[in-house]
Amino acid sequence: MQKLVLFIVIISLCACKPEVEKTEIPVLGTNKESSLQNVWIDSLTGHKIEKIVNLPGDNRSFYFHNNPFLKSKDGKNALMIFSNRQDEDDQYYSVNLETKEVDQITSKKGSKKGEIVGPKTRKIFYMVKDSVFSTHIDTHETEFLYKFSDDVIGSITTLNADETLLGGALITKEENEIFKKNPKKTSYFDKIYDAKLERSLILLNVETKELKNIYSENAWLNHIQFSPTDANNLMYCHEGPWHKVDRIWNIDITTSETQIMHKRTIDREIAGHEFFSPDGKTIWYDLQMPRSVTFYLTGKNVETGEDTRYGLKRNEWSIHYNISPDQKFFAGDGGDPGQVARAKDGRYIYHFTPKGDSLVSTKLVDMKNHDYDLEPNVHFTPKGDKILFRANFEGTTQIYTVDIKK
Repeated sequence: MQKLVLFIVIISLCACKPEVEKTEIPVLGTNKESSLQNVWIDSLTGHKIEKIVNLPGDNRSFYFHNNPFLKSKDGKNALMIFSNRQDEDDQYYSVNLETKEVDQITSKKGSKKGEIVGPKTRKIFYMVKDSVFSTHIDTHETEFLYKFSDDVIGSITTLNADETLLGGALITKEENEIFKKNPKKTSYFDKIYDAKLERSLILLNVETKELKNIYSENAWLNHIQFSPTDANNLMYCHEGPWHKVDRIWNIDITTSETQIMHKRTIDREIAGHEFFSPDGKTIWYDLQMPRSVTFYLTGKNVETGEDTRYGLKRNEWSIHYNISPDQKFFAGDGGDPGQVARAKDGRYIYHFTPKGDSLVSTKLVDMKNHDYDLEPNVHFTPKGDKILFRANFEGTTQIYTVDIKK
Protein backbone atom coordinates (compact mmCIF):
# COMPACT_ATOMS: atom_id res chain seq x y z
CA MET A 1 0.00 0.00 0.00
CA GLN A 2 2.84 2.43 0.91
CA LYS A 3 4.57 1.74 -2.42
CA LEU A 4 1.31 2.45 -4.29
CA VAL A 5 0.87 5.82 -2.52
CA LEU A 6 4.52 6.78 -3.26
CA PHE A 7 4.04 5.89 -6.93
CA ILE A 8 0.89 8.05 -7.15
CA VAL A 9 2.73 11.01 -5.52
CA ILE A 10 5.62 10.76 -8.00
CA ILE A 11 3.21 10.65 -10.96
CA SER A 12 1.37 13.69 -9.58
CA LEU A 13 4.59 15.67 -9.16
CA CYS A 14 5.65 14.89 -12.72
CA ALA A 15 2.23 15.89 -14.04
CA CYS A 16 2.41 19.24 -12.21
CA LYS A 17 5.87 20.12 -13.55
CA PRO A 18 5.53 22.97 -16.08
CA GLU A 19 6.44 22.10 -19.64
CA VAL A 20 9.58 23.66 -21.09
CA GLU A 21 8.60 25.79 -24.06
CA LYS A 22 10.24 24.62 -27.25
CA THR A 23 11.38 27.29 -29.68
CA GLU A 24 11.06 26.12 -33.25
CA ILE A 25 13.63 27.37 -35.75
CA PRO A 26 11.86 28.90 -38.77
CA VAL A 27 12.30 27.29 -42.17
CA LEU A 28 12.94 30.06 -44.68
CA GLY A 29 14.53 30.81 -48.00
CA THR A 30 17.97 32.32 -47.42
CA ASN A 31 17.63 36.01 -48.20
CA LYS A 32 17.36 39.46 -46.60
CA GLU A 33 14.23 38.53 -44.64
CA SER A 34 15.59 35.26 -43.25
CA SER A 35 18.77 36.94 -41.99
CA LEU A 36 16.67 39.13 -39.70
CA GLN A 37 15.87 35.94 -37.75
CA ASN A 38 19.56 35.37 -36.92
CA VAL A 39 18.91 31.59 -36.94
CA TRP A 40 16.93 29.72 -39.57
CA ILE A 41 16.72 26.49 -41.56
CA ASP A 42 17.49 26.92 -45.25
CA SER A 43 14.27 25.78 -46.93
CA LEU A 44 16.15 24.39 -49.96
CA THR A 45 18.93 22.49 -48.18
CA GLY A 46 17.47 21.75 -44.73
CA HIS A 47 20.62 22.95 -42.93
CA LYS A 48 20.67 25.42 -40.01
CA ILE A 49 22.25 28.83 -40.63
CA GLU A 50 23.20 31.32 -37.92
CA LYS A 51 24.31 34.93 -38.17
CA ILE A 52 27.08 35.14 -35.60
CA VAL A 53 27.78 38.89 -35.35
CA ASN A 54 25.29 41.72 -34.89
CA LEU A 55 27.43 44.85 -35.02
CA PRO A 56 26.24 47.71 -37.23
CA GLY A 57 28.07 48.15 -40.53
CA ASP A 58 29.86 45.51 -42.62
CA ASN A 59 31.29 42.49 -40.80
CA ARG A 60 33.85 40.44 -42.71
CA SER A 61 35.43 37.10 -42.01
CA PHE A 62 38.96 36.45 -43.28
CA TYR A 63 40.18 35.41 -46.72
CA PHE A 64 39.90 31.65 -47.16
CA HIS A 65 43.55 30.72 -46.47
CA ASN A 66 44.09 33.14 -43.55
CA ASN A 67 43.42 31.39 -40.24
CA PRO A 68 41.03 33.50 -38.08
CA PHE A 69 40.74 31.11 -35.11
CA LEU A 70 42.39 30.71 -31.71
CA LYS A 71 41.38 29.53 -28.24
CA SER A 72 39.59 31.85 -25.83
CA LYS A 73 41.72 33.16 -22.97
CA ASP A 74 40.38 30.49 -20.60
CA GLY A 75 40.96 27.79 -23.22
CA LYS A 76 37.35 26.59 -23.14
CA ASN A 77 36.00 27.92 -26.45
CA ALA A 78 37.15 29.09 -29.86
CA LEU A 79 37.47 32.73 -30.82
CA MET A 80 37.23 34.04 -34.36
CA ILE A 81 38.83 37.34 -35.38
CA PHE A 82 36.93 39.47 -37.89
CA SER A 83 36.82 43.04 -39.13
CA ASN A 84 34.01 45.55 -38.81
CA ARG A 85 33.70 48.54 -41.13
CA GLN A 86 31.64 51.64 -40.43
CA ASP A 87 32.07 54.59 -42.79
CA GLU A 88 35.83 54.69 -43.51
CA ASP A 89 36.90 53.09 -40.25
CA ASP A 90 37.97 49.42 -39.86
CA GLN A 91 38.41 47.73 -36.51
CA TYR A 92 39.26 44.16 -35.55
CA TYR A 93 37.08 42.24 -33.12
CA SER A 94 36.88 38.74 -31.66
CA VAL A 95 33.70 36.69 -31.32
CA ASN A 96 33.37 33.68 -29.04
CA LEU A 97 31.86 31.00 -31.28
CA GLU A 98 29.98 29.42 -28.35
CA THR A 99 28.71 32.41 -26.36
CA LYS A 100 28.68 34.90 -29.30
CA GLU A 101 30.36 37.45 -26.99
CA VAL A 102 32.10 40.15 -29.06
CA ASP A 103 35.21 42.08 -27.98
CA GLN A 104 36.75 45.05 -29.81
CA ILE A 105 40.52 44.56 -30.14
CA THR A 106 41.79 47.58 -32.06
CA SER A 107 40.83 51.24 -31.70
CA LYS A 108 43.23 53.12 -33.97
CA LYS A 109 41.19 55.01 -36.57
CA GLY A 110 41.52 54.39 -40.29
CA SER A 111 41.37 51.69 -42.93
CA LYS A 112 43.28 48.53 -42.03
CA LYS A 113 44.61 45.58 -44.02
CA GLY A 114 46.46 42.43 -43.03
CA GLU A 115 44.16 39.72 -41.57
CA ILE A 116 46.96 37.89 -39.75
CA VAL A 117 46.43 36.06 -36.45
CA GLY A 118 49.21 34.68 -34.25
CA PRO A 119 47.45 32.08 -32.04
CA LYS A 120 50.62 31.42 -30.00
CA THR A 121 51.52 35.05 -29.26
CA ARG A 122 47.79 35.94 -29.20
CA LYS A 123 48.35 38.93 -31.45
CA ILE A 124 46.89 40.21 -34.69
CA PHE A 125 49.13 41.87 -37.27
CA TYR A 126 47.92 44.48 -39.74
CA MET A 127 48.78 47.65 -41.61
CA VAL A 128 47.46 51.20 -41.47
CA LYS A 129 48.65 53.07 -44.59
CA ASP A 130 52.43 52.42 -44.76
CA SER A 131 52.93 51.15 -41.20
CA VAL A 132 52.78 47.71 -39.59
CA PHE A 133 51.28 47.15 -36.12
CA SER A 134 50.45 44.31 -33.78
CA THR A 135 47.71 44.28 -31.13
CA HIS A 136 47.33 41.75 -28.34
CA ILE A 137 43.95 40.02 -28.57
CA ASP A 138 43.36 39.93 -24.79
CA THR A 139 45.06 43.09 -23.46
CA HIS A 140 44.48 45.21 -26.61
CA GLU A 141 48.02 46.57 -26.20
CA THR A 142 49.23 47.86 -29.58
CA GLU A 143 52.85 47.92 -30.78
CA PHE A 144 54.28 49.77 -33.76
CA LEU A 145 56.52 47.42 -35.77
CA TYR A 146 57.67 49.07 -38.99
CA LYS A 147 57.12 51.96 -41.41
CA PHE A 148 57.92 51.46 -45.10
CA SER A 149 59.99 54.25 -46.62
CA ASP A 150 58.43 56.70 -49.06
CA ASP A 151 60.27 55.30 -52.09
CA VAL A 152 58.71 51.81 -51.84
CA ILE A 153 55.25 50.32 -51.35
CA GLY A 154 55.17 47.35 -49.02
CA SER A 155 52.63 44.93 -47.63
CA ILE A 156 52.55 42.07 -45.13
CA THR A 157 50.22 39.12 -45.63
CA THR A 158 51.39 36.09 -43.62
CA LEU A 159 53.09 34.92 -40.41
CA ASN A 160 55.46 31.97 -40.11
CA ALA A 161 54.83 28.92 -37.93
CA ASP A 162 56.92 30.05 -34.95
CA GLU A 163 55.41 33.57 -35.23
CA THR A 164 58.76 35.36 -35.51
CA LEU A 165 58.55 36.55 -39.13
CA LEU A 166 55.96 38.34 -41.20
CA GLY A 167 56.05 37.75 -44.94
CA GLY A 168 54.96 40.09 -47.70
CA ALA A 169 55.96 41.93 -50.84
CA LEU A 170 57.47 45.16 -52.16
CA ILE A 171 56.04 46.65 -55.35
CA THR A 172 57.07 49.57 -57.52
CA LYS A 173 55.26 52.91 -57.55
CA GLU A 174 54.68 52.33 -61.27
CA GLU A 175 52.71 49.17 -60.46
CA ASN A 176 50.77 50.99 -57.77
CA GLU A 177 49.73 53.64 -60.30
CA ILE A 178 48.28 50.89 -62.53
CA PHE A 179 46.15 49.72 -59.60
CA LYS A 180 44.98 53.28 -58.86
CA LYS A 181 43.98 53.97 -62.48
CA ASN A 182 42.31 50.56 -62.90
CA PRO A 183 40.56 49.72 -59.61
CA LYS A 184 38.47 46.84 -60.98
CA LYS A 185 40.10 43.41 -61.28
CA THR A 186 38.88 43.06 -64.87
CA SER A 187 40.84 46.22 -65.71
CA TYR A 188 44.12 45.77 -63.83
CA PHE A 189 44.64 42.01 -64.04
CA ASP A 190 46.13 41.80 -67.52
CA LYS A 191 47.84 45.19 -67.23
CA ILE A 192 49.84 44.23 -64.13
CA TYR A 193 50.81 40.89 -65.66
CA ASP A 194 51.90 42.43 -68.99
CA ALA A 195 53.93 45.18 -67.28
CA LYS A 196 56.45 42.62 -65.89
CA LEU A 197 57.55 45.03 -63.16
CA GLU A 198 59.88 43.98 -60.35
CA ARG A 199 58.38 42.57 -57.18
CA SER A 200 60.24 41.35 -54.12
CA LEU A 201 59.41 38.89 -51.35
CA ILE A 202 60.23 40.36 -47.93
CA LEU A 203 60.46 39.25 -44.31
CA LEU A 204 59.88 41.45 -41.25
CA ASN A 205 61.26 40.22 -37.92
CA VAL A 206 58.60 41.00 -35.33
CA GLU A 207 61.14 41.23 -32.50
CA THR A 208 64.10 43.08 -34.05
CA LYS A 209 61.92 45.05 -36.56
CA GLU A 210 64.48 44.20 -39.26
CA LEU A 211 63.22 44.08 -42.87
CA LYS A 212 64.90 41.68 -45.30
CA ASN A 213 64.49 41.24 -49.06
CA ILE A 214 64.83 37.52 -49.85
CA TYR A 215 63.86 37.27 -53.54
CA SER A 216 63.12 39.57 -56.49
CA GLU A 217 61.74 38.90 -59.95
CA ASN A 218 60.16 40.84 -62.82
CA ALA A 219 56.84 39.10 -62.20
CA TRP A 220 53.65 39.60 -60.25
CA LEU A 221 54.55 37.72 -57.03
CA ASN A 222 51.37 37.31 -54.99
CA HIS A 223 49.19 35.08 -52.74
CA ILE A 224 52.04 34.79 -50.22
CA GLN A 225 51.53 32.18 -47.46
CA PHE A 226 53.79 30.61 -44.86
CA SER A 227 53.44 26.91 -44.15
CA PRO A 228 51.46 26.36 -40.91
CA THR A 229 54.14 23.94 -39.63
CA ASP A 230 57.45 24.70 -41.38
CA ALA A 231 58.70 28.13 -40.30
CA ASN A 232 61.11 28.32 -43.26
CA ASN A 233 58.74 27.38 -46.09
CA LEU A 234 57.02 30.28 -47.86
CA MET A 235 54.57 29.71 -50.72
CA TYR A 236 53.92 32.36 -53.35
CA CYS A 237 52.45 32.53 -56.82
CA HIS A 238 53.16 34.01 -60.22
CA GLU A 239 49.93 35.96 -60.55
CA GLY A 240 48.28 36.82 -63.84
CA PRO A 241 45.96 35.09 -66.34
CA TRP A 242 46.12 31.55 -64.99
CA HIS A 243 46.42 29.89 -68.39
CA LYS A 244 49.64 31.89 -69.01
CA VAL A 245 51.48 31.24 -65.75
CA ASP A 246 53.03 28.33 -63.87
CA ARG A 247 51.56 29.73 -60.73
CA ILE A 248 52.42 27.84 -57.53
CA TRP A 249 55.93 28.08 -56.02
CA ASN A 250 57.69 27.51 -52.69
CA ILE A 251 60.80 29.28 -51.44
CA ASP A 252 63.10 28.24 -48.60
CA ILE A 253 63.63 31.51 -46.74
CA THR A 254 67.01 30.35 -45.40
CA THR A 255 68.52 29.66 -48.83
CA SER A 256 66.21 31.60 -51.21
CA GLU A 257 65.94 28.38 -53.25
CA THR A 258 62.67 28.27 -55.20
CA GLN A 259 60.67 25.23 -56.34
CA ILE A 260 57.74 25.03 -58.72
CA MET A 261 54.87 23.01 -57.23
CA HIS A 262 52.71 22.53 -60.35
CA LYS A 263 53.73 22.88 -63.98
CA ARG A 264 51.08 23.09 -66.70
CA THR A 265 51.13 20.25 -69.24
CA ILE A 266 48.38 21.11 -71.75
CA ASP A 267 47.09 24.22 -73.53
CA ARG A 268 44.89 26.48 -71.34
CA GLU A 269 45.45 24.40 -68.22
CA ILE A 270 45.05 26.45 -65.04
CA ALA A 271 45.90 25.92 -61.38
CA GLY A 272 45.38 28.34 -58.52
CA HIS A 273 43.80 29.54 -55.27
CA GLU A 274 46.32 27.37 -53.51
CA PHE A 275 46.35 26.73 -49.74
CA PHE A 276 48.22 24.56 -47.22
CA SER A 277 46.70 21.61 -45.38
CA PRO A 278 46.69 22.06 -41.56
CA ASP A 279 49.71 19.76 -41.18
CA GLY A 280 51.66 21.64 -43.87
CA LYS A 281 52.30 18.45 -45.84
CA THR A 282 50.04 19.22 -48.81
CA ILE A 283 49.26 22.21 -51.01
CA TRP A 284 45.69 22.04 -52.31
CA TYR A 285 44.54 23.96 -55.39
CA ASP A 286 41.89 24.35 -58.07
CA LEU A 287 43.02 22.52 -61.23
CA GLN A 288 41.25 22.75 -64.60
CA MET A 289 42.45 20.72 -67.60
CA PRO A 290 41.72 22.68 -69.70
CA ARG A 291 40.23 25.85 -68.27
CA SER A 292 36.43 25.84 -67.89
CA VAL A 293 36.11 22.22 -69.10
CA THR A 294 37.34 19.62 -66.59
CA PHE A 295 37.53 20.39 -62.86
CA TYR A 296 39.64 18.94 -60.04
CA LEU A 297 40.62 19.72 -56.48
CA THR A 298 44.25 18.64 -56.37
CA GLY A 299 46.73 18.17 -53.53
CA LYS A 300 50.51 18.22 -54.03
CA ASN A 301 52.63 16.53 -51.36
CA VAL A 302 55.28 19.10 -50.45
CA GLU A 303 58.01 16.49 -49.82
CA THR A 304 57.32 13.77 -52.41
CA GLY A 305 55.62 15.76 -55.16
CA GLU A 306 52.87 13.12 -55.34
CA ASP A 307 49.44 14.33 -56.51
CA THR A 308 46.02 13.52 -55.05
CA ARG A 309 43.30 14.51 -57.49
CA TYR A 310 39.52 14.63 -56.94
CA GLY A 311 37.11 15.32 -59.81
CA LEU A 312 34.14 17.68 -59.53
CA LYS A 313 31.13 18.45 -61.69
CA ARG A 314 30.84 21.89 -63.28
CA ASN A 315 28.13 23.11 -60.90
CA GLU A 316 30.21 21.99 -57.88
CA TRP A 317 33.24 24.09 -58.83
CA SER A 318 34.00 26.77 -56.23
CA ILE A 319 35.96 30.02 -56.24
CA HIS A 320 37.71 28.81 -53.09
CA TYR A 321 37.97 25.46 -51.36
CA ASN A 322 39.02 24.65 -47.82
CA ILE A 323 39.78 21.56 -45.77
CA SER A 324 38.41 20.35 -42.42
CA PRO A 325 40.62 20.27 -39.29
CA ASP A 326 40.82 16.46 -39.46
CA GLN A 327 41.62 16.68 -43.21
CA LYS A 328 38.83 14.25 -44.13
CA PHE A 329 36.42 16.68 -45.81
CA PHE A 330 36.39 19.81 -47.96
CA ALA A 331 34.18 22.86 -48.37
CA GLY A 332 33.54 25.15 -51.32
CA ASP A 333 31.85 28.52 -51.79
CA GLY A 334 30.37 27.87 -55.25
CA GLY A 335 30.16 30.50 -57.97
CA ASP A 336 27.76 32.35 -60.25
CA PRO A 337 27.48 31.90 -64.04
CA GLY A 338 29.98 34.71 -64.64
CA GLN A 339 32.82 32.76 -63.00
CA VAL A 340 35.36 30.62 -64.86
CA ALA A 341 33.28 27.41 -64.60
CA ARG A 342 30.23 29.06 -66.25
CA ALA A 343 28.07 27.01 -63.87
CA LYS A 344 24.34 27.48 -64.43
CA ASP A 345 23.44 26.12 -60.97
CA GLY A 346 26.49 26.57 -58.76
CA ARG A 347 25.49 29.21 -56.20
CA TYR A 348 25.76 27.18 -53.00
CA ILE A 349 27.98 26.65 -49.99
CA TYR A 350 29.13 23.05 -50.45
CA HIS A 351 30.42 20.27 -48.21
CA PHE A 352 32.49 17.63 -50.02
CA THR A 353 33.28 14.04 -49.07
CA PRO A 354 36.05 12.22 -50.99
CA LYS A 355 34.92 8.97 -52.60
CA GLY A 356 37.42 7.24 -54.83
CA ASP A 357 38.80 9.81 -57.26
CA SER A 358 35.81 12.17 -56.92
CA LEU A 359 34.17 14.48 -54.40
CA VAL A 360 30.56 13.85 -53.37
CA SER A 361 28.83 17.17 -52.71
CA THR A 362 26.17 18.26 -50.23
CA LYS A 363 24.48 21.64 -50.66
CA LEU A 364 24.45 23.51 -47.35
CA VAL A 365 23.33 27.05 -48.23
CA ASP A 366 21.30 28.38 -51.14
CA MET A 367 23.31 31.44 -52.29
CA LYS A 368 21.13 32.60 -55.17
CA ASN A 369 20.44 35.89 -53.34
CA HIS A 370 24.15 36.55 -52.76
CA ASP A 371 26.15 38.83 -55.09
CA TYR A 372 29.33 36.91 -55.90
CA ASP A 373 31.30 40.12 -56.38
CA LEU A 374 31.86 39.41 -52.67
CA GLU A 375 33.63 36.07 -52.37
CA PRO A 376 32.15 33.95 -49.51
CA ASN A 377 35.58 32.54 -48.46
CA VAL A 378 34.60 29.39 -46.56
CA HIS A 379 36.28 28.16 -43.36
CA PHE A 380 35.59 25.05 -41.29
CA THR A 381 35.12 26.01 -37.63
CA PRO A 382 37.70 24.46 -35.24
CA LYS A 383 35.34 21.64 -34.17
CA GLY A 384 34.75 20.79 -37.83
CA ASP A 385 30.95 20.68 -37.41
CA LYS A 386 30.13 23.98 -39.14
CA ILE A 387 31.28 25.97 -42.14
CA LEU A 388 31.73 29.70 -41.76
CA PHE A 389 31.23 32.12 -44.64
CA ARG A 390 30.43 35.75 -45.44
CA ALA A 391 27.54 36.92 -47.58
CA ASN A 392 25.64 40.02 -48.64
CA PHE A 393 22.11 38.70 -49.19
CA GLU A 394 20.76 41.09 -46.53
CA GLY A 395 22.26 44.14 -48.26
CA THR A 396 25.40 44.45 -46.13
CA THR A 397 28.32 42.06 -45.63
CA GLN A 398 27.75 39.74 -42.66
CA ILE A 399 29.21 36.51 -41.21
CA TYR A 400 27.29 33.23 -40.92
CA THR A 401 27.82 29.60 -39.99
CA VAL A 402 25.96 26.62 -41.39
CA ASP A 403 25.67 23.24 -39.67
CA ILE A 404 27.11 20.40 -41.73
CA LYS A 405 24.59 17.90 -40.30
CA LYS A 406 20.86 18.50 -40.69
